[in-house]
Amino acid sequence: MLDIRDLHVHYDGIHALKGVSLHVEEKRIVTLLGANGAGKSTTVRAISGIVPASSGEILFQGMPVNKKPAHLIQRQGLVHVPEGRKVFANLTVRENLMMGAYNNRDKAEVNQVMDMVLTKFPILKERTAQLGGTLSGGEQQKLTVGRAMMSKPRLLIMDEPSLGLAPMVVAEVFRIIEEIRSEGVTVFLIEQNANAALKIADYAYLLETGRIVLEGTGEKLLNNPKIKQAYLGESLETAFQD
Repeated sequence: MLDIRDLHVHYDGIHALKGVSLHVEEKRIVTLLGANGAGKSTTVRAISGIVPASSGEILFQGMPVNKKPAHLIQRQGLVHVPEGRKVFANLTVRENLMMGAYNNRDKAEVNQVMDMVLTKFPILKERTAQLGGTLSGGEQQKLTVGRAMMSKPRLLIMDEPSLGLAPMVVAEVFRIIEEIRSEGVTVFLIEQNANAALKIADYAYLLETGRIVLEGTGEKLLNNPKIKQAYLGESLETAFQD
């Protein structure tokens, strides 16, 4: 579904990504882990066409997308749920959801997808006329996922979906991610919450200072003592020096 080969990104004089290569198979949950500043968000912003790649290849369903603008990438079915939710605060819940369908001119299909999204997120159905900015953090996260689902994604990139949420809400968000995958949507999950992400991931990559330093199944990385050591405060570069 997604194939990244030797990806380099420079901006503001920083070499942010230094030869990242990774693969996301269809109908899987693949997670990218790493500390703050590791390059996780830069990776997904490059995939989505928000920041330009300096070199390397980004292939979506076998076709290069790294030279395409963001809106054309989205039309192909690669949809990005941004970090920090980014709801339209002064639009209603329904208007926010409709923004996800702006490329679809088939009114009947849009209404059908809207019904599906509101069924999946009953709290949004109760609040369709409420302004997005007045929702709680967990409700806003559901709104951003619902907005993305309005685009009928083939691959859903989720950037830090658990950020700033209460533990009970985090558990619900991860349940929703698993449900989305069960419906045939591929998920590329960017997370600092390694424990939660690895429990649902089919495959995982660990990013440190712009480089992939470890990869494997979610279960394998969850049980890796070096992962636990690194996430308890030791630097990843030190932890992975044998």
